Amino acid sequence: MIYTVTFNPSLDYIVSVDNFTLGKVNRTTDELMFPGGKGINVSMVLKNLGYDSVALGFMAGFTGNEIIRMLDERGVISDFIHVEKGLSRINVKLRSNEESEINGQGPAIDADAISRLYGKLDKLQDGDVLVLAGSIPDVMSRNTYMDIMKRLNGRGVKVVVDATKDLLVNVLEYKPFLVKPNNHELGEIYGVTLNTRDEVVPYAKRMQEAGARNVLISMAGEGAVLLDEQGEVHMSEAPKGKVVNSVGAGDSMVAGFIAGYLESGNYEEAFYMGLCTGSASAFSENLATKAEVIKLRETL
Repeated sequence: MIYTVTFNPSLDYIVSVDNFTLGKVNRTTDELMFPGGKGINVSMVLKNLGYDSVALGFMAGFTGNEIIRMLDERGVISDFIHVEKGLSRINVKLRSNEESEINGQGPAIDADAISRLYGKLDKLQDGDVLVLAGSIPDVMSRNTYMDIMKRLNGRGVKVVVDATKDLLVNVLEYKPFLVKPNNHELGEIYGVTLNTRDEVVPYAKRMQEAGARNVLISMAGEGAVLLDEQGEVHMSEAPKGKVVNSVGAGDSMVAGFIAGYLESGNYEEAFYMGLCTGSASAFSENLATKAEVIKLRETL
């Protein structure tokens, strides 16, 4: 089974406003609401691609209940831990002349809730896939991802990590199956600026040498690069299309890679499935569908 963990899920409220003006009453021209959070996005795209997963994490209040309801509506299995204090956050994404975001704080997560999550993760077994994606709430340890990988070490669980800075660097020694920084995040880790596919390769190799089995670098319009554990380098420009919404594109790439690998057992096919799935989400108001991904895959 595939499991995703989202420590701070959200309701993403996306509003469009013509010529947004500070200090004035602004009226929306379009509104969308989705369950959000990187792991949740991975679960939703996996479902679109025909793969079940279990979404794990923490929920609180009426907003948490609504996130679960919306996931149920989409056929996504969830097994969230309910916490008593606070609310699952609402993230407001404003589209106007510029795109702006206001992200909520999320609920208070105590030691008992964290222990209950670890209890669920302790049941994972050989052949399972676990996706750890996104940031960690301030109330939790910066070593949370590393602690999870330490607990699962040696069990045959394929762990995918999509995180930044120390959250990502600290897990490398535990040999994650896949890490997926973007080129800016990779450059930030190593103190360089990386703009081209060729430039990211040496630094992706450094990450692989530090322990990551497969390193997938997303690069928006520049496409992507994969260094696989068999020593092969795969790179490609992005499929052609008009970017409508960049939210969830990186998470969609992770989902596409997992689906492609599980279906084919081939890293090259997983790479192209990831690239096309990320692009399909970027070219749509919603997350990628299987039909959209297949159509883009035929162009590469």
